[in-house]
Amino acid sequence: MKMSILMACGLMVATSLAETDKEVEARKSALDLAGAFSNDGFKIRDGHWSGMIKPKEHALIAVNLYAGNHYWFSVGATEKAKKLAVSVYDESGQQVVTESYNSGDKAAAGFSPTSSGQYYVSVGLIEGEESGICFLYSYK
Repeated sequence: MKMSILMACGLMVATSLAETDKEVEARKSALDLAGAFSNDGFKIRDGHWSGMIKPKEHALIAVNLYAGNHYWFSVGATEKAKKLAVSVYDESGQQVVTESYNSGDKAAAGFSPTSSGQYYVSVGLIEGEESGICFLYSYK
C-alpha cells in the first residue's frame, strides 16, 4: 500500500501502484534499517511510499501520529544516493527535534510527539544521483 505524498516543488499525489526495480531495491534497504529498530521493540507500520528522487529534491510525506508513541521514520535508497536527510515537521510547519541516523543510502529520524495529529516527514537527497527511495515507519 502506498502513502500519499506532497512534493516540495508543488502538490503532487503519488498514484502509481507498480514499483520499479529501483524502488524495490530501495524498499529492501529501508526494511533492513527498520529491522534494526524492531530489535528494540518497534513494529513496522503497514504501508510504505516509494518513488524516485533527484539531487537537492525533497519529498514531503504526511503521517498521522499519536502522543505517547515513539516513532522511527526510515528511508532507504539505491546505491546512487550518497547522502539522505530525514526531517520531521508538525502541522504548523515547525521542525521538531529528532534523534537521527545517517549512513549514506540509509537515513532515519526518531521522536515521540507530545500531541496527536498530522506531521510531515521530509526526505531529501543531499548528495548523489537520481535514486529510487522508499519510506516507511515504525512505532512502539
